[in-house]
Amino acid sequence: MTFSGVFSVLPTPFTSGGELDLQSLGRVIELYIRSGVNGLTALGVTSETARLSDAEKSTVLETVTRQVNKRVPVIVGTSTDGLHTSIELSLKAKDLGASAVMVSPPRMPKLNSEAIVNHYRRLSAAIDLPIVIQDYPPVSGFTMEPALLATIASEVPAARTIKLEDPPTPLKIARVLELSDGVPLSVLGGLGGTYLLEELLSGASGSMTGFAVPELLVKVVRLFGSGDRDQAADLFYRTVALMRFEFQESVGLAIRKEILRHRGAMTSSFVRSPGVQMDVLTRSALDSLLKWFLDQNSEIGWILD
Repeated sequence: MTFSGVFSVLPTPFTSGGELDLQSLGRVIELYIRSGVNGLTALGVTSETARLSDAEKSTVLETVTRQVNKRVPVIVGTSTDGLHTSIELSLKAKDLGASAVMVSPPRMPKLNSEAIVNHYRRLSAAIDLPIVIQDYPPVSGFTMEPALLATIASEVPAARTIKLEDPPTPLKIARVLELSDGVPLSVLGGLGGTYLLEELLSGASGSMTGFAVPELLVKVVRLFGSGDRDQAADLFYRTVALMRFEFQESVGLAIRKEILRHRGAMTSSFVRSPGVQMDVLTRSALDSLLKWFLDQNSEIGWILD
């Protein structure tokens, strides 16, 4: 199975005191589903997974799968440094109704291509579930060349969706697809949606990212897929400023959560340490951008409260 369209990576809402806020998580899920996304991703990098205890991860996963109730596919991040723990997490996700798992290469000394292919091969044999290969070097610590990604997809049939976030993404997407040699592949972009149009032009099947206004991504992908590339480009270029601002280094997750708070989905935009909280200047800049955004895009102004 491969996945295409727009998959929204769920943030993990916290109270202003830093505790899990499951009610807000439920509202975010409903907002994203109403937005028309093709699926959701739980426990991704921008879900602050590394800042959650094992018990909290289980609580989040149980909450997501119960709330979604199979209305859309749920992909669960189960990357760990060890194969055994990744298998354990993946089996738990499967038991709860996950449609697939998303896995980065393991962090290990002297990691090489053969070890990575073997990691995905053994994981696939153990879990009998589709696998999304996460190509995000800042997290994995390893840059997978296009030939390696194509090899994994060829040798591990369950791993034929790639979430590719290694810039320049359009060039790498095109190269991976070129090297796939007829193997059916689906490559999803990410990076906050900031290169969505160029990724689609290079052959991407959609995007997997946590952008707080997924309606825009959904509409761009649908317009592009229907052949109306001019309208897709017009909408993308009119709205990419918000994606760019949200995807800032360090403070981007707090901005994303603040937009979701504006939309009535989150009670607080709190980010757990060592994440960066919203500062006064960034909040002011966001308010100005949202005002401009709505003035310039009156026909989609309903998306923000």
